[in-house]
Amino acid sequence: MNVGLDVLAEKMLAAARRAGAESADAIAMTGKSIMIDVRGAELEQAERSEGANIGLRVFIGRRQACVSATDTGDTTVAELAERAVEMARHAPEDIYAGLAEPGQIAGKADANDLELADPSSEPMPECLKETALEAEAASLAVNGVSQVESAAAFWMSRSVHLAATNGFSDGYSVTESGIHCLAIAGEGTSMESDHDGDRRIFASDLRNADDIGRTAGERAVAMLGSRKPPTGAYPVLFDERVSGSLVGHLLSAANGDAVARGSSWLLDKIGERVLPNGLSIVENPRRTRVGGSRLFDAEGLPTCPREIVRNGILAGWTLDLATGRKLGMASTGNAYRGVSAPPRPANWNVELTQGDAGRDELVRKMGTGLLVTSMIGATINPNTGDYSRGASGFWVENGEIAHPISECTIAGNLADMLLRIIPANDARPWLAAVVPSLLVEGLTLAGN
Repeated sequence: MNVGLDVLAEKMLAAARRAGAESADAIAMTGKSIMIDVRGAELEQAERSEGANIGLRVFIGRRQACVSATDTGDTTVAELAERAVEMARHAPEDIYAGLAEPGQIAGKADANDLELADPSSEPMPECLKETALEAEAASLAVNGVSQVESAAAFWMSRSVHLAATNGFSDGYSVTESGIHCLAIAGEGTSMESDHDGDRRIFASDLRNADDIGRTAGERAVAMLGSRKPPTGAYPVLFDERVSGSLVGHLLSAANGDAVARGSSWLLDKIGERVLPNGLSIVENPRRTRVGGSRLFDAEGLPTCPREIVRNGILAGWTLDLATGRKLGMASTGNAYRGVSAPPRPANWNVELTQGDAGRDELVRKMGTGLLVTSMIGATINPNTGDYSRGASGFWVENGEIAHPISECTIAGNLADMLLRIIPANDARPWLAAVVPSLLVEGLTLAGN
Protein backbone atom coordinates (compact mmCIF):
# COMPACT_ATOMS: atom_id res chain seq x y z
CA MET A 1 0.00 0.00 0.00
CA ASN A 2 1.37 3.44 -0.89
CA VAL A 3 2.14 5.57 2.15
CA GLY A 4 -0.51 8.24 2.54
CA LEU A 5 -3.58 6.56 1.01
CA ASP A 6 -4.89 5.65 4.46
CA VAL A 7 -4.40 9.24 5.61
CA LEU A 8 -6.14 10.53 2.48
CA ALA A 9 -9.14 8.23 2.99
CA GLU A 10 -9.49 9.33 6.62
CA LYS A 11 -9.24 12.96 5.51
CA MET A 12 -12.21 12.41 3.18
CA LEU A 13 -14.25 10.85 5.99
CA ALA A 14 -13.50 13.78 8.28
CA ALA A 15 -14.53 16.24 5.55
CA ALA A 16 -17.77 14.29 5.03
CA ARG A 17 -18.60 14.49 8.74
CA ARG A 18 -17.93 18.24 8.82
CA ALA A 19 -20.19 18.69 5.79
CA GLY A 20 -23.06 16.95 7.59
CA ALA A 21 -22.86 13.30 6.48
CA GLU A 22 -24.30 10.81 8.96
CA SER A 23 -22.00 8.07 7.67
CA ALA A 24 -19.62 7.62 4.75
CA ASP A 25 -17.00 5.50 3.09
CA ALA A 26 -14.00 6.65 1.06
CA ILE A 27 -11.72 5.02 -1.46
CA ALA A 28 -8.31 6.31 -2.50
CA MET A 29 -6.35 4.84 -5.41
CA THR A 30 -3.03 5.50 -7.06
CA GLY A 31 -1.70 3.79 -10.16
CA LYS A 32 0.91 3.88 -12.85
CA SER A 33 1.36 1.95 -16.07
CA ILE A 34 3.64 1.57 -19.09
CA MET A 35 2.60 0.12 -22.46
CA ILE A 36 4.87 -0.35 -25.46
CA ASP A 37 3.46 -1.38 -28.86
CA VAL A 38 5.68 -2.17 -31.86
CA ARG A 39 4.96 -2.74 -35.54
CA GLY A 40 7.34 -3.46 -38.38
CA ALA A 41 10.28 -3.66 -35.93
CA GLU A 42 9.63 -0.02 -35.01
CA LEU A 43 8.02 1.64 -32.03
CA GLU A 44 4.32 2.13 -32.86
CA GLN A 45 3.05 3.52 -29.58
CA ALA A 46 4.43 4.25 -26.12
CA GLU A 47 2.20 5.22 -23.23
CA ARG A 48 2.96 6.00 -19.63
CA SER A 49 0.33 7.08 -17.14
CA GLU A 50 0.40 7.91 -13.48
CA GLY A 51 -2.27 9.39 -11.27
CA ALA A 52 -4.60 9.24 -8.33
CA ASN A 53 -8.35 8.89 -7.96
CA ILE A 54 -10.53 9.41 -4.92
CA GLY A 55 -14.15 8.55 -4.32
CA LEU A 56 -16.51 9.45 -1.50
CA ARG A 57 -19.92 7.96 -0.71
CA VAL A 58 -22.03 9.73 1.92
CA PHE A 59 -25.32 8.88 3.61
CA ILE A 60 -28.09 11.06 4.96
CA GLY A 61 -30.39 8.48 6.48
CA ARG A 62 -31.04 6.04 3.64
CA ARG A 63 -30.17 8.58 0.97
CA GLN A 64 -26.75 8.24 -0.62
CA ALA A 65 -24.56 10.04 -3.13
CA CYS A 66 -21.19 9.27 -4.72
CA VAL A 67 -18.62 11.76 -5.98
CA SER A 68 -15.08 11.40 -7.28
CA ALA A 69 -12.05 13.45 -8.29
CA THR A 70 -8.48 13.15 -9.49
CA ASP A 71 -7.18 16.04 -7.37
CA THR A 72 -6.33 15.04 -3.80
CA GLY A 73 -5.73 18.54 -2.40
CA ASP A 74 -7.44 19.70 0.80
CA THR A 75 -9.64 22.22 -1.02
CA THR A 76 -10.89 19.61 -3.47
CA VAL A 77 -11.58 17.11 -0.69
CA ALA A 78 -13.63 19.70 1.24
CA GLU A 79 -15.61 20.72 -1.85
CA LEU A 80 -16.13 17.09 -2.77
CA ALA A 81 -17.62 16.32 0.64
CA GLU A 82 -19.92 19.35 0.57
CA ARG A 83 -21.17 18.48 -2.91
CA ALA A 84 -21.77 14.84 -1.94
CA VAL A 85 -23.77 15.77 1.13
CA GLU A 86 -25.89 18.24 -0.82
CA MET A 87 -26.55 15.59 -3.48
CA ALA A 88 -27.51 13.04 -0.83
CA ARG A 89 -30.04 15.41 0.73
CA HIS A 90 -31.87 15.54 -2.60
CA ALA A 91 -31.41 11.90 -3.59
CA PRO A 92 -34.33 9.45 -3.49
CA GLU A 93 -34.46 7.26 -0.41
CA ASP A 94 -33.08 3.75 -0.80
CA ILE A 95 -34.11 1.56 2.12
CA TYR A 96 -31.43 -0.97 1.23
CA ALA A 97 -28.47 1.44 1.16
CA GLY A 98 -26.06 1.68 4.06
CA LEU A 99 -22.70 0.66 5.43
CA ALA A 100 -21.91 -2.65 7.05
CA GLU A 101 -22.41 -2.95 10.79
CA PRO A 102 -19.16 -2.78 12.79
CA GLY A 103 -19.51 -6.45 13.68
CA GLN A 104 -19.57 -7.42 10.00
CA ILE A 105 -16.34 -5.81 8.85
CA ALA A 106 -13.08 -7.63 8.26
CA GLY A 107 -10.27 -7.45 10.76
CA LYS A 108 -6.78 -6.34 9.82
CA ALA A 109 -4.95 -8.83 7.62
CA ASP A 110 -1.69 -8.95 5.70
CA ALA A 111 -2.39 -8.63 1.98
CA ASN A 112 1.19 -9.76 1.31
CA ASP A 113 -0.01 -13.31 2.00
CA LEU A 114 -1.87 -13.19 -1.34
CA GLU A 115 1.25 -12.14 -3.31
CA LEU A 116 -0.67 -9.61 -5.38
CA ALA A 117 2.27 -7.26 -5.83
CA ASP A 118 5.49 -8.21 -7.61
CA PRO A 119 8.40 -6.87 -5.52
CA SER A 120 10.56 -6.53 -8.65
CA SER A 121 11.45 -3.06 -9.86
CA GLU A 122 9.36 -1.23 -12.43
CA PRO A 123 10.58 -2.34 -15.88
CA MET A 124 12.42 0.06 -18.14
CA PRO A 125 10.51 0.97 -21.35
CA GLU A 126 13.46 -0.33 -23.38
CA CYS A 127 13.02 -3.77 -21.81
CA LEU A 128 9.31 -3.81 -22.65
CA LYS A 129 10.13 -2.76 -26.21
CA GLU A 130 12.60 -5.63 -26.57
CA THR A 131 9.97 -8.06 -25.30
CA ALA A 132 7.41 -6.77 -27.81
CA LEU A 133 9.95 -6.95 -30.64
CA GLU A 134 10.76 -10.55 -29.72
CA ALA A 135 7.08 -11.50 -29.91
CA GLU A 136 6.69 -9.76 -33.26
CA ALA A 137 9.78 -11.41 -34.75
CA ALA A 138 8.67 -14.87 -33.62
CA SER A 139 5.27 -14.34 -35.20
CA LEU A 140 6.68 -13.08 -38.50
CA ALA A 141 8.96 -16.14 -38.63
CA VAL A 142 5.91 -18.40 -38.97
CA ASN A 143 5.46 -19.45 -42.59
CA GLY A 144 2.27 -17.84 -43.92
CA VAL A 145 2.18 -14.82 -41.59
CA SER A 146 2.03 -11.68 -43.74
CA GLN A 147 2.18 -9.07 -40.98
CA VAL A 148 1.82 -8.47 -37.27
CA GLU A 149 -0.92 -5.99 -36.51
CA SER A 150 0.31 -5.42 -32.97
CA ALA A 151 2.89 -6.74 -30.55
CA ALA A 152 2.79 -5.19 -27.11
CA ALA A 153 4.24 -5.49 -23.62
CA PHE A 154 2.91 -3.68 -20.57
CA TRP A 155 3.26 -3.27 -16.83
CA MET A 156 0.98 -1.68 -14.26
CA SER A 157 0.87 -1.10 -10.52
CA ARG A 158 -2.12 0.00 -8.45
CA SER A 159 -2.69 0.68 -4.75
CA VAL A 160 -6.09 0.99 -3.08
CA HIS A 161 -7.24 1.99 0.40
CA LEU A 162 -10.82 1.81 1.67
CA ALA A 163 -12.05 3.41 4.89
CA ALA A 164 -15.50 3.93 6.39
CA THR A 165 -17.09 5.55 9.41
CA ASN A 166 -18.03 2.11 10.74
CA GLY A 167 -14.38 1.59 11.66
CA PHE A 168 -13.09 -0.28 8.62
CA SER A 169 -9.73 0.80 7.17
CA ASP A 170 -7.47 -1.34 5.02
CA GLY A 171 -5.80 -1.49 1.62
CA TYR A 172 -3.66 -3.47 -0.76
CA SER A 173 -1.44 -3.17 -3.84
CA VAL A 174 -1.51 -5.17 -7.06
CA THR A 175 0.77 -5.39 -10.08
CA GLU A 176 0.32 -6.91 -13.53
CA SER A 177 2.64 -7.60 -16.44
CA GLY A 178 1.60 -8.78 -19.88
CA ILE A 179 2.56 -9.61 -23.46
CA HIS A 180 0.18 -9.70 -26.44
CA CYS A 181 0.57 -10.38 -30.14
CA LEU A 182 -1.98 -10.14 -33.00
CA ALA A 183 -0.86 -11.80 -36.24
CA ILE A 184 -2.33 -11.68 -39.75
CA ALA A 185 -1.93 -14.45 -42.31
CA GLY A 186 -2.69 -14.39 -46.02
CA GLU A 187 -3.29 -11.47 -48.38
CA GLY A 188 -6.19 -9.38 -49.65
CA THR A 189 -9.67 -10.78 -49.06
CA SER A 190 -8.30 -14.09 -47.80
CA MET A 191 -6.56 -12.60 -44.76
CA GLU A 192 -7.16 -14.16 -41.35
CA SER A 193 -6.01 -13.03 -37.92
CA ASP A 194 -5.58 -14.51 -34.47
CA HIS A 195 -3.73 -13.67 -31.30
CA ASP A 196 -2.08 -14.92 -28.15
CA GLY A 197 -1.08 -13.30 -24.89
CA ASP A 198 -0.37 -13.70 -21.22
CA ARG A 199 -0.98 -11.59 -18.13
CA ARG A 200 0.49 -12.31 -14.69
CA ILE A 201 0.90 -10.69 -11.28
CA PHE A 202 4.62 -11.56 -11.24
CA ALA A 203 6.58 -10.78 -14.40
CA SER A 204 8.71 -13.86 -13.78
CA ASP A 205 5.63 -16.05 -14.29
CA LEU A 206 4.98 -14.77 -17.83
CA ARG A 207 5.27 -17.11 -20.76
CA ASN A 208 8.16 -16.46 -23.12
CA ALA A 209 7.57 -13.69 -25.69
CA ASP A 210 8.88 -15.95 -28.44
CA ASP A 211 6.27 -18.59 -27.58
CA ILE A 212 3.46 -16.03 -27.52
CA GLY A 213 4.42 -14.56 -30.91
CA ARG A 214 4.85 -17.95 -32.54
CA THR A 215 1.53 -19.22 -31.19
CA ALA A 216 -0.29 -16.11 -32.48
CA GLY A 217 1.21 -16.68 -35.92
CA GLU A 218 0.41 -20.37 -36.01
CA ARG A 219 -3.18 -19.69 -34.98
CA ALA A 220 -3.61 -17.09 -37.73
CA VAL A 221 -2.17 -19.41 -40.40
CA ALA A 222 -4.39 -22.26 -39.26
CA MET A 223 -7.46 -20.12 -40.08
CA LEU A 224 -6.54 -19.65 -43.77
CA GLY A 225 -9.11 -21.05 -46.15
CA SER A 226 -11.95 -20.85 -43.65
CA ARG A 227 -15.51 -21.47 -44.79
CA LYS A 228 -19.00 -21.56 -43.35
CA PRO A 229 -20.25 -24.73 -41.63
CA PRO A 230 -23.43 -26.56 -42.62
CA THR A 231 -26.62 -25.50 -40.88
CA GLY A 232 -28.09 -27.96 -38.43
CA ALA A 233 -27.80 -29.47 -34.95
CA TYR A 234 -24.25 -30.53 -34.05
CA PRO A 235 -22.04 -30.94 -30.98
CA VAL A 236 -19.93 -27.88 -30.21
CA LEU A 237 -16.65 -27.94 -28.32
CA PHE A 238 -15.84 -24.57 -26.75
CA ASP A 239 -12.06 -24.29 -26.56
CA GLU A 240 -10.55 -23.30 -23.23
CA ARG A 241 -9.85 -19.87 -24.72
CA VAL A 242 -13.59 -19.11 -24.90
CA SER A 243 -15.30 -21.64 -22.60
CA GLY A 244 -15.19 -19.27 -19.65
CA SER A 245 -17.94 -17.24 -21.34
CA LEU A 246 -20.46 -20.05 -20.69
CA VAL A 247 -19.66 -20.06 -16.98
CA GLY A 248 -19.71 -16.26 -17.09
CA HIS A 249 -23.30 -16.28 -18.35
CA LEU A 250 -24.31 -18.51 -15.44
CA LEU A 251 -22.52 -16.24 -12.96
CA SER A 252 -24.26 -13.18 -14.44
CA ALA A 253 -27.63 -14.85 -13.96
CA ALA A 254 -26.69 -15.69 -10.34
CA ASN A 255 -25.65 -12.09 -9.64
CA GLY A 256 -27.75 -10.39 -6.97
CA ASP A 257 -28.39 -7.34 -9.16
CA ALA A 258 -30.07 -9.46 -11.85
CA VAL A 259 -31.94 -11.56 -9.30
CA ALA A 260 -33.21 -8.53 -7.35
CA ARG A 261 -34.47 -6.96 -10.60
CA GLY A 262 -36.21 -10.19 -11.54
CA SER A 263 -34.28 -10.36 -14.83
CA SER A 264 -32.50 -13.69 -14.45
CA TRP A 265 -33.21 -17.06 -16.03
CA LEU A 266 -32.05 -18.58 -12.72
CA LEU A 267 -34.87 -17.03 -10.67
CA ASP A 268 -36.23 -19.50 -8.09
CA LYS A 269 -33.53 -22.02 -9.09
CA ILE A 270 -31.60 -22.20 -5.79
CA GLY A 271 -31.52 -25.85 -4.79
CA GLU A 272 -32.16 -26.98 -8.37
CA ARG A 273 -29.79 -28.60 -10.87
CA VAL A 274 -28.00 -26.20 -13.23
CA LEU A 275 -24.93 -28.33 -14.14
CA PRO A 276 -24.41 -32.06 -14.62
CA ASN A 277 -23.97 -34.20 -11.54
CA GLY A 278 -20.43 -34.03 -10.20
CA LEU A 279 -19.65 -30.52 -11.45
CA SER A 280 -19.23 -27.58 -9.09
CA ILE A 281 -18.29 -23.92 -9.41
CA VAL A 282 -16.16 -22.81 -6.47
CA GLU A 283 -15.22 -19.21 -5.75
CA ASN A 284 -11.94 -18.70 -3.90
CA PRO A 285 -10.95 -15.03 -3.42
CA ARG A 286 -7.80 -15.95 -1.50
CA ARG A 287 -5.67 -17.67 -4.14
CA THR A 288 -2.09 -16.43 -4.32
CA ARG A 289 -0.76 -14.57 -7.37
CA VAL A 290 -4.21 -14.21 -8.96
CA GLY A 291 -5.60 -10.79 -9.83
CA GLY A 292 -9.12 -11.59 -8.64
CA SER A 293 -7.99 -12.26 -5.07
CA ARG A 294 -9.09 -10.06 -2.17
CA LEU A 295 -9.00 -10.30 1.64
CA PHE A 296 -11.99 -7.95 1.88
CA ASP A 297 -14.61 -6.62 -0.50
CA ALA A 298 -15.51 -3.03 -1.39
CA GLU A 299 -17.73 -2.72 1.69
CA GLY A 300 -15.07 -3.96 4.08
CA LEU A 301 -16.55 -7.43 4.56
CA PRO A 302 -14.15 -10.40 4.72
CA THR A 303 -14.02 -12.62 1.68
CA CYS A 304 -14.06 -16.39 1.94
CA PRO A 305 -14.26 -19.44 -0.34
CA ARG A 306 -17.78 -20.58 -1.22
CA GLU A 307 -19.58 -22.92 -3.59
CA ILE A 308 -21.83 -21.19 -6.11
CA VAL A 309 -22.81 -24.52 -7.65
CA ARG A 310 -22.38 -27.65 -5.54
CA ASN A 311 -22.38 -31.01 -7.32
CA GLY A 312 -24.55 -29.56 -10.08
CA ILE A 313 -26.99 -27.80 -7.71
CA LEU A 314 -27.22 -24.00 -7.53
CA ALA A 315 -26.18 -23.14 -3.97
CA GLY A 316 -26.69 -19.37 -3.81
CA TRP A 317 -26.48 -15.88 -5.28
CA THR A 318 -23.58 -13.44 -5.49
CA LEU A 319 -24.47 -10.58 -3.16
CA ASP A 320 -23.29 -7.29 -1.78
CA LEU A 321 -25.00 -5.63 1.19
CA ALA A 322 -27.73 -3.84 -0.78
CA THR A 323 -28.79 -6.79 -2.94
CA GLY A 324 -28.61 -9.05 0.09
CA ARG A 325 -30.99 -6.77 1.97
CA LYS A 326 -33.36 -6.69 -1.01
CA LEU A 327 -33.45 -10.48 -1.10
CA GLY A 328 -33.52 -10.97 2.66
CA MET A 329 -30.10 -12.64 2.64
CA ALA A 330 -26.61 -11.94 3.98
CA SER A 331 -23.91 -10.45 1.75
CA THR A 332 -21.52 -13.04 0.35
CA GLY A 333 -18.61 -10.58 0.55
CA ASN A 334 -18.70 -9.84 -3.17
CA ALA A 335 -19.03 -6.05 -3.30
CA TYR A 336 -16.97 -4.40 -6.05
CA ARG A 337 -16.67 -0.68 -6.79
CA GLY A 338 -14.75 2.05 -8.49
CA VAL A 339 -14.46 5.61 -7.22
CA SER A 340 -17.59 7.10 -8.79
CA ALA A 341 -20.45 4.67 -8.09
CA PRO A 342 -21.88 2.59 -5.24
CA PRO A 343 -20.77 -1.03 -4.80
CA ARG A 344 -22.30 -3.81 -6.86
CA PRO A 345 -21.96 -7.60 -6.67
CA ALA A 346 -19.17 -9.22 -8.67
CA ASN A 347 -17.37 -12.53 -8.58
CA TRP A 348 -13.76 -13.02 -7.56
CA ASN A 349 -11.81 -16.14 -8.64
CA VAL A 350 -13.97 -19.03 -9.85
CA GLU A 351 -13.17 -22.60 -10.82
CA LEU A 352 -15.27 -25.21 -12.61
CA THR A 353 -14.64 -28.87 -11.87
CA GLN A 354 -12.40 -30.32 -14.57
CA GLY A 355 -12.95 -33.61 -16.36
CA ASP A 356 -10.66 -36.56 -17.04
CA ALA A 357 -10.22 -36.18 -20.80
CA GLY A 358 -7.98 -33.82 -22.76
CA ARG A 359 -9.36 -31.50 -25.43
CA ASP A 360 -8.16 -33.79 -28.22
CA GLU A 361 -10.05 -36.68 -26.67
CA LEU A 362 -13.24 -34.61 -26.71
CA VAL A 363 -12.59 -33.74 -30.37
CA ARG A 364 -12.50 -37.46 -31.14
CA LYS A 365 -15.58 -38.03 -28.98
CA MET A 366 -17.68 -35.38 -30.75
CA GLY A 367 -17.35 -37.08 -34.15
CA THR A 368 -18.71 -34.38 -36.44
CA GLY A 369 -19.21 -30.86 -35.16
CA LEU A 370 -17.59 -27.51 -34.41
CA LEU A 371 -14.51 -26.64 -32.33
CA VAL A 372 -14.91 -22.97 -31.34
CA THR A 373 -11.76 -20.91 -30.75
CA SER A 374 -13.14 -17.39 -31.12
CA MET A 375 -16.47 -15.68 -30.44
CA ILE A 376 -17.93 -12.30 -31.36
CA GLY A 377 -21.08 -10.50 -30.27
CA ALA A 378 -23.70 -11.92 -27.98
CA THR A 379 -27.46 -11.99 -27.83
CA ILE A 380 -28.53 -13.37 -24.46
CA ASN A 381 -32.10 -13.06 -23.20
CA PRO A 382 -31.60 -12.49 -19.45
CA ASN A 383 -35.07 -13.77 -18.60
CA THR A 384 -35.13 -16.98 -20.66
CA GLY A 385 -31.44 -17.75 -21.23
CA ASP A 386 -31.88 -17.94 -25.01
CA TYR A 387 -28.40 -17.76 -26.49
CA SER A 388 -26.96 -16.70 -29.85
CA ARG A 389 -23.33 -15.85 -30.64
CA GLY A 390 -21.10 -15.50 -33.66
CA ALA A 391 -18.18 -17.92 -33.73
CA SER A 392 -15.19 -19.18 -35.65
CA GLY A 393 -12.96 -22.20 -35.24
CA PHE A 394 -12.57 -25.59 -36.90
CA TRP A 395 -14.91 -28.15 -38.41
CA VAL A 396 -14.46 -31.66 -37.09
CA GLU A 397 -15.20 -34.74 -39.22
CA ASN A 398 -15.00 -38.27 -37.85
CA GLY A 399 -13.20 -37.05 -34.75
CA GLU A 400 -10.49 -35.12 -36.61
CA ILE A 401 -10.07 -31.44 -37.44
CA ALA A 402 -10.94 -30.99 -41.12
CA HIS A 403 -10.77 -27.26 -41.95
CA PRO A 404 -11.22 -23.79 -40.41
CA ILE A 405 -14.67 -22.24 -39.99
CA SER A 406 -15.79 -18.61 -39.91
CA GLU A 407 -19.05 -16.63 -40.17
CA CYS A 408 -21.01 -19.06 -38.04
CA THR A 409 -23.78 -18.53 -35.49
CA ILE A 410 -24.34 -20.82 -32.51
CA ALA A 411 -27.77 -20.87 -30.87
CA GLY A 412 -29.35 -22.65 -27.94
CA ASN A 413 -30.68 -22.08 -24.44
CA LEU A 414 -28.20 -21.64 -21.59
CA ALA A 415 -30.28 -23.57 -19.08
CA ASP A 416 -30.29 -26.60 -21.40
CA MET A 417 -26.71 -26.15 -22.64
CA LEU A 418 -25.16 -26.03 -19.17
CA LEU A 419 -26.93 -29.23 -18.16
CA ARG A 420 -25.14 -31.03 -21.01
CA ILE A 421 -21.58 -29.78 -20.70
CA ILE A 422 -18.69 -32.25 -20.64
CA PRO A 423 -15.48 -30.65 -19.31
CA ALA A 424 -11.95 -31.40 -20.47
CA ASN A 425 -8.92 -31.16 -18.17
CA ASP A 426 -7.03 -28.30 -19.85
CA ALA A 427 -7.89 -25.21 -17.76
CA ARG A 428 -5.08 -22.77 -17.00
CA PRO A 429 -4.75 -22.74 -13.19
CA TRP A 430 -3.30 -19.21 -12.93
CA LEU A 431 -6.38 -17.46 -14.37
CA ALA A 432 -9.08 -15.86 -12.25
CA ALA A 433 -11.63 -18.04 -14.11
CA VAL A 434 -10.32 -21.61 -14.25
CA VAL A 435 -12.57 -23.21 -16.87
CA PRO A 436 -11.54 -26.07 -19.20
CA SER A 437 -12.73 -26.73 -22.75
CA LEU A 438 -16.43 -27.67 -22.72
CA LEU A 439 -18.28 -30.01 -25.07
CA VAL A 440 -22.00 -29.37 -25.54
CA GLU A 441 -24.13 -31.75 -27.59
CA GLY A 442 -26.92 -30.70 -29.94
CA LEU A 443 -26.51 -26.97 -30.51
CA THR A 444 -27.91 -25.24 -33.57
CA LEU A 445 -25.37 -23.95 -36.10
CA ALA A 446 -26.28 -21.46 -38.80
CA GLY A 447 -23.77 -21.35 -41.63
CA ASN A 448 -24.44 -22.15 -45.29
